[in-house]
Amino acid sequence: MPDPSQKDTETRITLIGTGTIGLSFAAFHLTHLDSPSQLTIYDTRTDVAEYVQNSLPNFFTGEDKASLPSVSGIKIAKSLEEAVANASIVQESGPENAPFKLNLWAEVEKHAPKDALLWSSTSGIPASQQNCKMQDTSRVLVVHPYNPPHIMPLLELVPSPETAEEVIERTQDFWRARGRVPIHIKKETTGFVANRLAFALLREAVHLVNQGVVSVEELDQVVQTSMGPRWAVAGPFKSYHAGGGPAGLEGFFKNIGGTVQDCWVDSGTPNVGDGWEEKMFKEAKEAYGTVDVGERDRITRRVLQVIEEERSKGGNTK
Repeated sequence: MPDPSQKDTETRITLIGTGTIGLSFAAFHLTHLDSPSQLTIYDTRTDVAEYVQNSLPNFFTGEDKASLPSVSGIKIAKSLEEAVANASIVQESGPENAPFKLNLWAEVEKHAPKDALLWSSTSGIPASQQNCKMQDTSRVLVVHPYNPPHIMPLLELVPSPETAEEVIERTQDFWRARGRVPIHIKKETTGFVANRLAFALLREAVHLVNQGVVSVEELDQVVQTSMGPRWAVAGPFKSYHAGGGPAGLEGFFKNIGGTVQDCWVDSGTPNVGDGWEEKMFKEAKEAYGTVDVGERDRITRRVLQVIEEERSKGGNTK
């Protein structure tokens, strides 16, 4: 496997959109390119150069900030045509708006190199709804990050039925070479995979708080002191497979499958009803105020580092 610490001297990346996700990707790419000049940013906001100059350093902390390449070396394009003309990769993180993306890719296709990879960071607009105005519908691939992408390793690669296999493979190679975990999602599905799992848990969490079973803060404590640490080390299938002893997942379900089924039946399709938002929002604000995302990111980085270090000791990468 290529060394993720090795700087990339050839790839030219164009980022479209300078929201939180766009700048987070910029922070990631900036630390993996040999020169900031290999990174081009395009945004329609009039103060984009000043905004990037002031905002991008905030995505780095400690030693990373000390060794941060010169942000001023990033190219700021004045037009979409200029931005994509020589790009190896065009990565859009623009508004969650299907017409915007439809028109964007039609224009990008006109001006970008024929072999450039075209990625969308969308959280919910499938590639098959973005490529309809393109001549070659095989080019667009959803590359959905888990926020913030400059820290979190996961990238969900979600092709349309027309997306070329070569596009998927080249994208997988790119991210793996940089120490990331690209997962090929085989079918377009609402919310993809990570968000569906997270939102399923969130729905049950809202239901439990709304029913007065626990408070917002207590619910978070339950997750942080149980499944949170466990799932950071092993996902639900691996965790319960281990919980079944020598018989694995089959043993787990033989032992407590009845309880699992009872919980599933009791959950059903929870209807959290109307008017729950104000109570839930108030509890969250009282419990946490304004969350320090810097602290969150610092702890998340360290958790990921420790997991990687411990896995490396045992030669286990799964």
